[in-house]
Amino acid sequence: MNVNGAAVAGMEWAHGALRYPFLIALCLAFFLPGFFSMPPIDRDEARFAQASRQMLESGDFVNISFQDQPRHKKPAGIYWLQAASASLFGGADAPIWAYRVPSLVGATGAVLLTAWLGTLAFGGAVGLAAAVALAASLVLGVEARMAKTDAMLLLIVVAAQGALARAYLAARDAPPLGLAWIALFWGALGLGILIKGPIVLLVVGATAGALAVADRGAPWLRRLRPKLGAAIMLAVALPWLVAIGIATEGRFFSGSVGGDLWSKLLSGRESHGAPPGYYLASFWLTFWPFSLLAGLAVPWAWARRRAPAVRFCLAWIVPAWLVFELVPTKLPHYTLPLLPAIALIAAAAALEPGDGTARRGGWRWWLPAGLFGLVSLALGLALAGLPWITGDGPRAAVAGAVAGAAALATGAAGLAWARRGRPRAVFAALAGAALVMFAVAYQAVLPALDAIWLSPRIVAAARGASGCARPALAAVGYTEPSLVFLAGTQTVLGDVDAAARHLAADPRCGVTAIDARHEAAFAEAARRAGLTTARLATVAGIDYTHGKAATIYLHGVAR
Repeated sequence: MNVNGAAVAGMEWAHGALRYPFLIALCLAFFLPGFFSMPPIDRDEARFAQASRQMLESGDFVNISFQDQPRHKKPAGIYWLQAASASLFGGADAPIWAYRVPSLVGATGAVLLTAWLGTLAFGGAVGLAAAVALAASLVLGVEARMAKTDAMLLLIVVAAQGALARAYLAARDAPPLGLAWIALFWGALGLGILIKGPIVLLVVGATAGALAVADRGAPWLRRLRPKLGAAIMLAVALPWLVAIGIATEGRFFSGSVGGDLWSKLLSGRESHGAPPGYYLASFWLTFWPFSLLAGLAVPWAWARRRAPAVRFCLAWIVPAWLVFELVPTKLPHYTLPLLPAIALIAAAAALEPGDGTARRGGWRWWLPAGLFGLVSLALGLALAGLPWITGDGPRAAVAGAVAGAAALATGAAGLAWARRGRPRAVFAALAGAALVMFAVAYQAVLPALDAIWLSPRIVAAARGASGCARPALAAVGYTEPSLVFLAGTQTVLGDVDAAARHLAADPRCGVTAIDARHEAAFAEAARRAGLTTARLATVAGIDYTHGKAATIYLHGVAR
């Protein structure tokens, strides 16, 4: 089971009691910058957080809604977790970071479980190194800061895969797994269904199926006691599934499975279509900066594909990856549940005595090194240039230059140490330089880009112009979910006639946010409603969800 005994002996501290506290501290260092200061992000995070807030406002924890629209896309698990978190930090009026806490917990827990699983399969040194690589990955850093499903799903997937690995890697004559392992595996599947539907079943089922095909049988699966386990899984997931089916008369299932899931399988949903190969190309960014070591580890993994621990990781990665590549709808984070296995292979190859990564000098070294270098260069230039593109001030420009320089330094240090065949130095260089880059980018660069944060500026301008602590806002043209989260559930997103009626109903605190394209039509609608309006403020910037400039005029009843 342990293919890296000598490497483990060289990193004795990885077995110590400080390993998991160290990883928790590392995760907080990677994930907390920007966690509290980033405004709600459109569109998914704002939708999830707003739906969770409405559970607290309404007391209905079965149905999921965004304003008055049913949200029949994802099960209720993540909304329950976000609502519970928000209730600890102010209730329905809690700030956006309170709704992000489950993602922070999920990302940190996934890192810890990766260390645990790696220790089980390869040894403590590999487990620790893989956990560091996962914590430093760009895509997990993004998901840890967003109130969505994916970080928590990752935690659940790694828990289930850990139990599956325990069953698979055990000796042939090993006794049956204890009840705790059975409950961990099947309970995780039930929780995964409540968080994001069938995705956990796809990843875990594909792993087990690939192992059965590769080994020409899977007698080890009996160790998981499927009959008892299925009962545990159903006990976790079925009560809410029955309740939502009754409450919506089956509309939830037709919307989530028949609408959302099926449409993603058949076509590029919501302009997110991409051809096969998308994830292979985007991997160099999503798993940056340790995509370098992952690319260098490919020959090592192929040569050791029959080793049980390596075979398990490949079975975790390959079949599910192929499914994701074939599904038309693609987003960079969809392959997140596969990254722990990639991190384990990258760490195992790098820490093998003599460095098991691709030999320096051949194309197997230069190809991943070149791709990693290009991505590092592009990332550095993007961070340095973003404040200039948005037109924000010198503070953002300086921070962007520092973050960009840190990204370039990460790439240069990684390539230099990898070229010298110093795997431990590579891990330290990549993690250390990336830590600086992420800290500056999330804490200093992104929050300072005022041009892209239109919703907070609109709400602040509405409060200042109306003199009301809670202005009643209606929006036309700019209708992002973050505006609803910041201004309140009763925010009106509609047409110019709805905005005019809104002003007439509350002439004191009513404010309309009208995209410049609709201002003339709104003036006519207000005239028809018998209103005399006045422009109160102007908010200009970039609507990043559409990638274009936007000018929003705030109007109120003339006084």
